Amino acid sequence: MAREVTLCFPFLHYIFLYLFFPHHNDSIPRTKKMVKTVLVSPPYRALLLEGVNPAAKELLESTGCIVEALPKSLPTDELIEKAKDVHFLGIRSKTQLTKEVFDACPKLLAVGCFCIGTNQVDLDYANERGVPVFNSPFANTRSVAELVIGEVISLARKLTQRSEEVHKGVWNKTHVGCYEIRGKTIGIIGYGHIGSQVGVLAESMGMNVIFYDVVPKLVLGNATKKNTVAELLEASDYVTLHVPETETTMGMIGAKELAQMKPDSYLLNLSRGTVVDIDALAAALRSGHLAGAGIDVFPEEPGSTNEKHTTPLQGLPNVILTPHVGGSTCEAQTAIGLEVGHALATFVYRGTTAGAVNFPQLVPPPVTTNTHRITNVHLNVPGALKEINRIAVDLGCNIGLQFLSTEKKIGYLIMDVDQDVAHELRNKVSQLEVSIRTILIH
Repeated sequence: MAREVTLCFPFLHYIFLYLFFPHHNDSIPRTKKMVKTVLVSPPYRALLLEGVNPAAKELLESTGCIVEALPKSLPTDELIEKAKDVHFLGIRSKTQLTKEVFDACPKLLAVGCFCIGTNQVDLDYANERGVPVFNSPFANTRSVAELVIGEVISLARKLTQRSEEVHKGVWNKTHVGCYEIRGKTIGIIGYGHIGSQVGVLAESMGMNVIFYDVVPKLVLGNATKKNTVAELLEASDYVTLHVPETETTMGMIGAKELAQMKPDSYLLNLSRGTVVDIDALAAALRSGHLAGAGIDVFPEEPGSTNEKHTTPLQGLPNVILTPHVGGSTCEAQTAIGLEVGHALATFVYRGTTAGAVNFPQLVPPPVTTNTHRITNVHLNVPGALKEINRIAVDLGCNIGLQFLSTEKKIGYLIMDVDQDVAHELRNKVSQLEVSIRTILIH
């Protein structure tokens, strides 16, 4: 487990740190850093892909950034060419940020995922490169939860079938196989931000709420926790999935689990496409074991609207198929644009890393008018901080405050220093063998 330390040393107390800080000894192992140091300065450039909400562009431009926004994702070779000189990269779920991409973008300071998921980014390598990755875990919660409830009602009343029939001129006024959702049981697998909101909305409509999660959760309303997935499946009229993509969740709903569901029950997946075995689901629907399904995510999804999408679920009755639009509302996308855009701006103009999914978490106060701020990402090795403070001592630099936190292979340092030596200090610190990234904020 990574060791984490947070420090705040006003004024001349850096001398104490220099002499006595226990986490760093006199010698630095000659571990070679993975990144060639590239000094970057404003104006910063941002590239926003996949139709990121204009609110993000406006926010970043208001801070002085030069922003280019494109409506779609790019193939790797085009992405590298476009992003090689940018400082911020904003993406949604389609763009893949691999080791190859990071290596080709030496000026990249931070990545913004304008969505919940971050599995499209090599987070460990981004950490090694000193690049924090921010996402938006809350902004689309309500939109996804509302869509779940809407689909539950649509499935219960076979609304998509009735609508399609009337479009074809068929007047099939029937109640057969149509039910109220009041009094029915909804089982929620993954009781996080979205899952718990689904429970609140479902309970307000008279449904019984049960849930399963791998970690303890605060129970909202009258929801009841189940001890196993199997226990939940056997008791639910509707099963809805709200889990991240991990090694344990991939394929977690297969033929065995579908067979454990109640006859004439329904499955909804608005989480990650790899969670459900689509072929097994199609078989369960064709056999009549399940009465319907709502699927918003798929194991493989088109990269653009020009690509045709195929799935074994197409053409099956009472199956709602949507193109990964759970969070696609005007309200959610605006909120996501502002949330992630603000995270990127406060990182580069204050050094804040709160909310980064792969980085030490630091929230410093605003930069004062009589100091400049230096942020430094360095290898997490003994002696790194002492080397940095030795440079400050040699320059006769007064340190107004200093924060340090470590995670995995890196340490992240924030220090406010005298303005007259800030530029020289930044340059010398960036030349250290352990330094990965050094930014001057003023």
